Amino acid sequence: MRILVVGAGAVGGYFGARLARIGETVVFLARGEHLAAIRRDGLRVRSTIEGDSVVKVEAVDSVAGLAPVDMVLFCVKSFDTDAAAAAIRPVIGPDTGVLSLQNGVDNEARIDAALGAGHALGGAAYIFAIIEAPGVIAHRFGGRIVFGELDGATRPRAERLREAFARAAVPVELSPQITRVLWEKYLMISAQAGMTALTRSPIGVLREIPESWRMYRTIVEEMAAVGRAAGVPLGDGAVEAIMTAAAELDPKAVSSLHHDLLSGRRLELEALHGHACRLGQRLGVPVPTVSAVYAALKPHADGRRG
Repeated sequence: MRILVVGAGAVGGYFGARLARIGETVVFLARGEHLAAIRRDGLRVRSTIEGDSVVKVEAVDSVAGLAPVDMVLFCVKSFDTDAAAAAIRPVIGPDTGVLSLQNGVDNEARIDAALGAGHALGGAAYIFAIIEAPGVIAHRFGGRIVFGELDGATRPRAERLREAFARAAVPVELSPQITRVLWEKYLMISAQAGMTALTRSPIGVLREIPESWRMYRTIVEEMAAVGRAAGVPLGDGAVEAIMTAAAELDPKAVSSLHHDLLSGRRLELEALHGHACRLGQRLGVPVPTVSAVYAALKPHADGRRG
């Protein structure tokens, strides 16, 4: 496959490098010092699980002049979705898939609005990684992907990508119920991101404090109520399943929102808690705890330090 990675940061860099190492044709769309380092030294992944590796790849700052691609790994921050989708329009062919591996549950609709209906696929990446330095991805744990067509169909483009991930030794699942999968991750990441950012603490600390752990659960419960009101087929055991998974996370686990907050970067607050607040209001579902997290983090949303 010819694959374009849009947003060669932690998630895109890690999975794109895995695909490039098995011989897939992968082009990375990047910018600034990160782009310069990849061009000069290759893309380095420093993994606590897999060790260090470097792969030489093609990296560009624009898709101008590139041939159409078979698949896009769309990994930009949610607040860059519209601009990034517009920027890749020249390489989108009639059957090109655009796999969103982003936080939130509304990116796919925005991608299709920009590129035309039927291009977007939904995906959930279960991984924690950061850009350690320009051209260097630090992989802490995880690395599984679940993805699928939004209408639940099975198409050759998705099958080919699943096979490529499997050959790259990426744990992968092609799901016919990707909307439910996206919402299940949305519930957990909203609690994990909100609580670790709000308290500036890892989940191990949150689990030790009854009030904090109760608040974590309440966020999951409120988000599940919104999802069910929106027609998402979340099972009766969804909340318990998420809390069980959260109880098993590494005690040092935080979130990208926590990392961005402490680094003074712009936050994906609107795609996570902001979207839930607005959807809850529209559907008549109260989300007081989610709203409190949103209000408390809103002063930092544009990257200012408090």
